[in-house]
Amino acid sequence: MEESVLTSVVLPAALFLIMLGMGLSLVVDDFKRVVAYPKAAITGLFCQLILLPACGFLLAKAFGLRPEMAVGLMIIAACPGGVTSNLITHVARADTALSVTLTAINSVVAIFTIPLVVGFGLEYFLDASRGIELPVLKTIGQVFGITAVPVSIGMFIRARRPDFADRMDRPARIGSAVVFVLIVAGIIAANLDILREHFAALSGVTFALNLLTMALGAVAGKLVRLPARQTLTVAIEAGIQNGTLAIVIATSILKQGDMALPGGFYSLVMFVSGAAVMFYGSRTHEAGEDEAAPAGA
Repeated sequence: MEESVLTSVVLPAALFLIMLGMGLSLVVDDFKRVVAYPKAAITGLFCQLILLPACGFLLAKAFGLRPEMAVGLMIIAACPGGVTSNLITHVARADTALSVTLTAINSVVAIFTIPLVVGFGLEYFLDASRGIELPVLKTIGQVFGITAVPVSIGMFIRARRPDFADRMDRPARIGSAVVFVLIVAGIIAANLDILREHFAALSGVTFALNLLTMALGAVAGKLVRLPARQTLTVAIEAGIQNGTLAIVIATSILKQGDMALPGGFYSLVMFVSGAAVMFYGSRTHEAGEDEAAPAGA
């Protein structure tokens, strides 16, 4: 996919709006809540920031992905969760407050971890002669501009106009989902030939990454003895990533359409697993408020 108005303007603008919508649902307490139950938050962040990139790297090698696809997998593995993970958590009757907290914290931390993970992927999988480099400072600035800035604006609007933010919550979520689907469809349509050629590898590795990280998230939650709802939340946050951000990084920052395919394909896969988790959670947990974190959790 060559640079165009879609990759240079429409995609970043769409992500900006999606992150603005996420900001409308956040308050400062969502960032402070990590102090209330540090064990759950630390476990979730460990799965997202450490286990997820490590799994992406190992699976890229195990499946023998071509270099561009391997880097693309590293990109999606470096991205934080998005509003989709919050929605899935809510419908699955898991701990929505923890999900929002993890999404909020990880979205800020990812400004600095994305350049590290993606830079490593480029250096390891691609020959330096390809001339594809990640401008670290520029990347930090761009990721900050299309994630932290709109989230901050959304939070400011919510603080000043909570009624307006509440009214816009549902339209923002629906609009984000529609834009997200259109973006994924556009990426796939523009790269059909490459997708056909690598369909087997991409389907296998993205399913493996999604299922493995969700499983590891569940295991991690059980190992540190988190309540059932928090364990399910950690599993969801570990396996549901911001596919739109991954696509923007690949197409708008690195300007490599091939690298967007793993992110686009992963986005489709995570909706399948997300639907299964929502069905499981809604049948397993009783309706009601999210389970409160135990003291000292």
